[in-house]
Amino acid sequence: MWRSIYAAWERGDFSSTEWAHPEIEFAVAEGPSPGLWKGLAGMADGSRDFLRAWEEYRMEAERYRELDGELVLVLDRCRGRGKASGLETGPMRHKGAVLFHISGGKVTRLVVYYDRGRALADLGLAAEGYAADSP
Repeated sequence: MWRSIYAAWERGDFSSTEWAHPEIEFAVAEGPSPGLWKGLAGMADGSRDFLRAWEEYRMEAERYRELDGELVLVLDRCRGRGKASGLETGPMRHKGAVLFHISGGKVTRLVVYYDRGRALADLGLAAEGYAADSP
C-alpha cells in the first residue's frame, strides 16, 4: 500500500486519498507548519499551504521498514523548487521520514517528519543503528 502511495508522491501527485481512512489523523511533527488535522478535509488543509509554496515538489522513498503489523516507517528525500525564491533543493535534497499507521487496509494516522533524526529518535530507532542521514 505505502509503495503505491509513494509511487504517486514521487511523480508529484498528492491528489489521491483512496488509501486514507475517512477519519485519518494527519500530523506534521515539526518544520515550517507543524500541526495536527483530522479527516480527509483536515489532511488537505494541513498540506495545502506547504504544497502551494513549491513547484515540482516530490517525495522519493529511500527505505521502507515495517515496524509491526500496523506501523510502517518510510525514510524519504524531498525535492522541489520554491515558487517565491526559485531555489531548488537539488543535490542537497531534504531527508525526512513518514510514519504510516495502518488498520483495516487504510492509513488511520500519517505523521510527516522533515527531520529524519527526530523520527528515528521518536521511534527509538536511532539506537538500532539507523543514521539520520543514511539511505
